[in-house]
Amino acid sequence: MISNVRKYNTGIHVEGLDLGKLHCCMKAQSLPYEACCAYVLIVTAVYWVSEAVPLGAAALVPAFLYPLFGVLKSSEVAAEYCKDTTLLLMGVICLAASIEKWNLHKRIALRMVMIAGAKPGMLVLGFMCCTVFLSMWLSNTSTTAMVMPIAEAVLQQLISTGVADTQEDSETVEACSPHHENNSSESIMNLLCFIHSCMKQELCTLTESKNSRYPTKRDHMICKCLSLSITYAATIGGLITITGTSTNLIFAEQFNNRYPDAKVINFGTWFIFSFPIAIIMLLLTWVWLHFLFLGCNFRETCSLSKKRKTRREMLSERKIHDEYIKLGPISYPEVVTGVFFILMTLLWFTREPGFVPGWTSLFEKKGYRTDATVSVLLGFLLFLIPARRPFSRAPRTPAGDSSAERDPDPMAPMITWKDFQNLMPWEIVILVGGGYALAAGCKVSGLSVWIGRQLEPMSGLPPWMVTLLACLLVSAVTEFASNPATLTVFLPILSALSETLQINPLHTLIPATMCVSFGVMLPVGNPPNAIVFSYGHVQISDMVKAGFGVNLIGVLVVMLAIMTWGVPLFNLTQYPDWAIARNFTGSL
Repeated sequence: MISNVRKYNTGIHVEGLDLGKLHCCMKAQSLPYEACCAYVLIVTAVYWVSEAVPLGAAALVPAFLYPLFGVLKSSEVAAEYCKDTTLLLMGVICLAASIEKWNLHKRIALRMVMIAGAKPGMLVLGFMCCTVFLSMWLSNTSTTAMVMPIAEAVLQQLISTGVADTQEDSETVEACSPHHENNSSESIMNLLCFIHSCMKQELCTLTESKNSRYPTKRDHMICKCLSLSITYAATIGGLITITGTSTNLIFAEQFNNRYPDAKVINFGTWFIFSFPIAIIMLLLTWVWLHFLFLGCNFRETCSLSKKRKTRREMLSERKIHDEYIKLGPISYPEVVTGVFFILMTLLWFTREPGFVPGWTSLFEKKGYRTDATVSVLLGFLLFLIPARRPFSRAPRTPAGDSSAERDPDPMAPMITWKDFQNLMPWEIVILVGGGYALAAGCKVSGLSVWIGRQLEPMSGLPPWMVTLLACLLVSAVTEFASNPATLTVFLPILSALSETLQINPLHTLIPATMCVSFGVMLPVGNPPNAIVFSYGHVQISDMVKAGFGVNLIGVLVVMLAIMTWGVPLFNLTQYPDWAIARNFTGSL
């Protein structure tokens, strides 16, 4: 039997291996395992933060350093790279591939924007709502990449209409000026001065429109507001579900591995906690962006009255309606995808709701079926179900797909392996596996216990202060490092801190997991930021200014949630038995 805390390494000696300053770890056979594990953790973290190599490649560092240093066997490290969440992600990607292949995301996005209308404020809110909804089930990057082209088409329609309006106004001024006749010399002079000023102003406007992409400054502000709202909404939507973003999956798997007796984190409990956070953040972020780029006149920009609509807004609504018409009637594959989407959600919610027995209680053996079981089952069925409606004459092709080369097979499935492969983020899978391997090494070597002991001076701080400091630290670091890498480094540290201070680990881990997604101030903060920045409507100064407000809103809302409805949901007032049992085992 191997103890969880092994003090000294007495059986490692590898000749001629130079790994930097800690080469002595291979020579001095009495060096503690904690130091070897800390070295591996530091090397991996440096590679992740600097991105000197791809994130997935850096995640393989524990796979060869742990066996070399004797921290974990090679077979033990390999087992960490494929977990239950990997299967969960694969099933969700199957559904996402079907949604994208059959353009269900476009139908949802355009329909919601049609409901919102073309008033700038309502247009931004409509795009944010549909982006949040899609990001709950698809990755933030995929959602942004899907929605941004639709938004760009609407923005180009606004810009082109703005140029037409400018030219039309000029013609109106020239046409109306000869009709003003007055014998008074003073009136004639006033009229000439008025016409001269109008012509001068119009000439400046036309010159500016030729030299710029935007007819007016207000058009530029609308483009900035709508572009940034999409990336922020994708981040907010990713918070709602366990599968919404990779950081949620990392937290769920590491938490369940560290505290196997804690049956508190599942799809339902996470959704109940995070959904109010997303709604509050959505509204506050919309108000903040509206104030920053569109001003405070919400009545003018958000009115749904047809009498208040301008010619530009009516043309924009017509453009959105035409795009929706191009999709054609809803197809059979879209119906099947929608049914699978609803079925997967219902099965996740009713597996173990907590307040009533779930459908897993129908089985004799408990604990065998997880959310991954549901997602993989439904994802597998998408490879079996034909995309052609039963007893129909011709197979249905994706709406709006002009490709001439389609599979003539009448039994072609909803998705193919190529469709799945195009969306499957294997780099994220390896990155998550590397995080599990690091966490396992910290546990076996005793490094997590050592870190906890070094944090004992913080025992005098109240729990809310510890949580706030953790949120602020994680939010700052994630602006410059990738979100999954940042969370992977901080989770073991915060877990050890919570155990040392006798705080419910969920009190710090859940807020930190959510705040790590708030890297919204720079294009390098996360991929959705980079996608939006590439369209050229916003500058870095715009992202920093708007992102700082969104970051602040996010931290405050998460703190509000963990101090209010999070307390009864996760029983945060007491140090749980599953954490006590883990602490006792780790100290053996």
